[in-house]
Amino acid sequence: MVQQTESFDAASRRAEIVSAARTLYEERGMAHTTVKDITASVGVTRSLFYHYFPDKDAVTEAVLDDYVEEFREMVEHWNEGREPGNVRKALHDCIRMLRRGVFDNGSFRSDLAHNENASLYLRFLARSADVLARYFTDTTAVDYVKMHDMEIDHLYEMFYVLITGMVGYVRSHPDAPDEVLERLVAQTLHLDLGDDE
Repeated sequence: MVQQTESFDAASRRAEIVSAARTLYEERGMAHTTVKDITASVGVTRSLFYHYFPDKDAVTEAVLDDYVEEFREMVEHWNEGREPGNVRKALHDCIRMLRRGVFDNGSFRSDLAHNENASLYLRFLARSADVLARYFTDTTAVDYVKMHDMEIDHLYEMFYVLITGMVGYVRSHPDAPDEVLERLVAQTLHLDLGDDE
């Protein structure tokens, strides 16, 4: 019982450090946040910080994981709220969700867009695409295939490429109309929108 409590306390303390780093990154940006700032925010010593994380980069990776998990939860919420068979509405809502995910305000997201953080951004995008592609493959696509009696090859790979491509396109073309983005996804996935277009 004591070991479980210690394990919970350790996980809780680690989560506090990640949460503090994330808050500071969003308020000040990564470049203007130090390990000292993070430890002061949580109220722990630097040595305790280094017990959980070898350096600031490691806590930054944990912050990325938090964002990826939030995206997965956002997609799960979208998926659970879909109207079965209403592909057009699901697609419309999905594009709105994509825009929220890409353009959500905060210094940390802005920092990721800077050239000096290109490697960090690419890792973040790869993690997000992997988690979301697996989620879509295991849930939404299964439902779609059942309703439309079709087989799709390389489903995970297709979603992965689609997610990274859409994020890149939306970032570089923020004014692209939703209708164009919806049509791109529909054509790529060969979605049956129930029209003759």
